[in-house]
Amino acid sequence: MLANRARTALFVSLGLAALVWGCYLLALFAGPAVLHQLGILPRRVDGLDGILFGPLLHAGINHLLGNTLPLVVFSFLTLLEGVRRYLVVLASSWLASGLGVWLFGGGLTVGISGVVFGLFAYLMVRGIYNRDLAQLLLGGILFLVYGSLLWGVLPVSIGVSWQAHLFGAAGGVLAAVLLSRHRQRGRTSKSGPSRWKDPL
Repeated sequence: MLANRARTALFVSLGLAALVWGCYLLALFAGPAVLHQLGILPRRVDGLDGILFGPLLHAGINHLLGNTLPLVVFSFLTLLEGVRRYLVVLASSWLASGLGVWLFGGGLTVGISGVVFGLFAYLMVRGIYNRDLAQLLLGGILFLVYGSLLWGVLPVSIGVSWQAHLFGAAGGVLAAVLLSRHRQRGRTSKSGPSRWKDPL
């Protein structure tokens, strides 16, 4: 069972990375204008579609390379919980990051780093809400390895959309809260309300 889930997780995470790379190659042939057409343009109606398409585009090869490995690693670890839960985290991070950039961003924004931050934040905090020791330990290990990423939620680097990172991370935390509540409701329905104590 675990082996099957791990294979699915690897396939889906690599598939998402391949999709992003494919979009990058297509954008190279289409020319730089496609970034303006499909990227996020803050506070402009014609930039709203960038919330959906912007994360699939990248401004350069170094930009894409920097996002690929953490995207695969964080997607794989999240997918071990199941595809449905992963899709909730992915959607929450994707939309929160895009909306945050559209509302508060400073200029044209592309790249999947906001989603990467959302997945990372989810993996960091889910153990707190789920009261799961193994998830807490994994979150601690990820913090030791990737903790420096958290500086990306601050406006410390010129040309880097800290808004995408900050709101993407917020989307990941939101997903952790929503999924933990769903899990708690599932436990309540199985054990009965008299056996469940609200942790709040």
